[in-house]
Amino acid sequence: MKTKLIAALAQVALPSQAQVASSQPLGISVHESTAILGGWSIKKPILNKPVVNENSARVGVIHGIIVAPDKSVSFAITAANQFAGVSRHDVAIPIEQLDIVGGKIVLPGATKDAIKALPEFEYAKMPATPKPSAKFNDHH
Repeated sequence: MKTKLIAALAQVALPSQAQVASSQPLGISVHESTAILGGWSIKKPILNKPVVNENSARVGVIHGIIVAPDKSVSFAITAANQFAGVSRHDVAIPIEQLDIVGGKIVLPGATKDAIKALPEFEYAKMPATPKPSAKFNDHH
């Protein structure tokens, strides 16, 4: 079942393609459009959904998915402690460790205490004004 989650999330990430200024049309290519039609959004089935262990005990809530620079889905950002929808301790869980069993997102062997003991994940601080795409070095 682990491969189902990994394969499904991998469909979200498309392979890199070089773009040359003024030769790339706006929007997406036919190939990308086909990939999107075969893919699925992570918003409803994954984001803000509980994570349970193999005993169905709730151990966290998924708040984000990290897509690496190579466009692979790599981590699920999971809130180990949440009160009224506000995260208290987010951690990064490798996607390979998660599974979908009976429609639930499962992290085998996990406990709330084990999740809380993991190092806290913090998103990189973004400057108030984003950089123009021309100032990115190798991925844009």
